[in-house]
Amino acid sequence: MATTRKATTRWEGSLFEGAGKVSLESSGIGTYDVSWPSRAEEPNGKTSPEELIAAAHSACFSMALSNGLAQAGSAPTSLETSADVEFTPGTGITGIKLTVRGVVDGMGNDDFVKAAEAAKEGCPVSQALTGTTITLDAALA
Repeated sequence: MATTRKATTRWEGSLFEGAGKVSLESSGIGTYDVSWPSRAEEPNGKTSPEELIAAAHSACFSMALSNGLAQAGSAPTSLETSADVEFTPGTGITGIKLTVRGVVDGMGNDDFVKAAEAAKEGCPVSQALTGTTITLDAALA
């Protein structure tokens, strides 16, 4: 069964002087301020499209890796994944670096890295972001 998630942004003013608020409608967990300076310079307590992409990518990758490890008979004790999304004004998103450290009993590092590579390729968010370079740094903790 397909699911649909929704977020809404209300923006006021020009790109450089204006600001907006993005609301996570499906979950209802919050509304977050966004602005050009928070995107292109320092966050200053506001989010950006790239931070929201990083959140989605790290969560999706963790789910995909957890599932792949469990299907191979080695469910993880824990996974810690970060996604660094690089944004260059005037160019766009220029790369995403996934970093994962896992605790998986009975698994060697080489097998963990192979499982992480497969998760990177199979993760639906990775697939949606195929227009950018996605790198991976994976190791057992």
